[in-house]
Amino acid sequence: MTESAEPRARRTHILADLTPLRTSPDYRRLWVGNTVSWIGQGMTALAVSLQVYDITGSAFSVGLIGFCSFVPLVVFGLYGGAVADTVDRRKLGLFSAVGSFGLSLVLVAATVVGIEQVGLLYAIVALQAVCFALNAPARSSMIARLLPAGQLPAANALTSMTSTTGTLVGPMLGGLIVGWWGYRAAYTVDALCFTASLYAMWRMPSMLPDRKDGEAGKRASVLDGLRFLGTRPNLRMTFFTDLCAMVLAHPRALFPAVAVLWYGGDARTTGLLVAAPALGALLGGVFSGRLGRIRRHGLAILLAVGSWGTAIAVFGLTRNLWLGLLFLALAGCADTVSMVFRTTMLQAAVPDEMRGRLQGVFIVVVAGGPRLGDFLAGSVADLASPTLAVTGGGVLCVAAVTLLALKWRAFARYDARDPQP
Repeated sequence: MTESAEPRARRTHILADLTPLRTSPDYRRLWVGNTVSWIGQGMTALAVSLQVYDITGSAFSVGLIGFCSFVPLVVFGLYGGAVADTVDRRKLGLFSAVGSFGLSLVLVAATVVGIEQVGLLYAIVALQAVCFALNAPARSSMIARLLPAGQLPAANALTSMTSTTGTLVGPMLGGLIVGWWGYRAAYTVDALCFTASLYAMWRMPSMLPDRKDGEAGKRASVLDGLRFLGTRPNLRMTFFTDLCAMVLAHPRALFPAVAVLWYGGDARTTGLLVAAPALGALLGGVFSGRLGRIRRHGLAILLAVGSWGTAIAVFGLTRNLWLGLLFLALAGCADTVSMVFRTTMLQAAVPDEMRGRLQGVFIVVVAGGPRLGDFLAGSVADLASPTLAVTGGGVLCVAAVTLLALKWRAFARYDARDPQP
């Protein structure tokens, strides 16, 4: 290797591993389609919030949007996983994507005819959450069938870039489009974005669950999935560690107060605080090239969640805005590392006939954990102070993960070369 080629090779290893995109055309279409549709969903989420506020002038009414999506995600997350373990996952993914596309068209039609009913917007948000809860387990379960096990960490790092890109770019584009051309334009662009996901699902091969003889065609049971999880300590730990981070050390609900009390800022400061973890998560995906070499996935998760808690705790002690943003970005990067290995373990250590149901549990944890964290952080901040809520939560997160690691020591020894659930 020449002298100039060595630095280039090192950069390639540091940056995200694109091997899954090169080797699997089906995965490549799925990834591109999801990335485009996530941006569209981010646009619509902001546009709906703005429209609800325009109609009602009430921040409480805007807050109800989150509740309207949370309940269907929790209820249908488990159910969607069971369905994904029963039917052709390609058809389930396609039909649920068609449903999301149709709901975007309903939003367009409502703006064309001039319907401004908050109840309609709430109903559409709830139905969109149902479609997502059915689509996500099917889509996630497909990845382990499209790629070899060695490429799953790289694929999950790329998936993290999809969600964080949508979180960052979607709302920014949505705000610009609503400001320039109105709600109809934003909803129309979202509908067009969904066609990318529809095309990807349409081109996907048939993907029936790999079920045991005698169980083909039999309806998969949610309870069987929960019983399976109850006897698999390594898989349970992936959920426990994530709950430690999202419930104990999730300061998002405090960002508006923190922006004013700590930094003397305004809404723009709050926007920076919200964007910093997402930017860190995106950078974690961009520079994820070396994650595929790590075999001790359990240990990596413990270290990543501990790093999240530490970064949040230090953020709670800072009173310099840029330093605070740095630690929030570091927390977001640690979250990406944790997500990559937690998802990889769920894909590699779970038999195919159970993957949908475990992904359903994953959705419930991901949807419910941050919202419980918002409630806990807000309560502690009101009873004591934002500093105690943020820093205390970070310290509790590190302590809880340490106790879990001491109780289930085998988790830190989990080896990707011999994935044991």
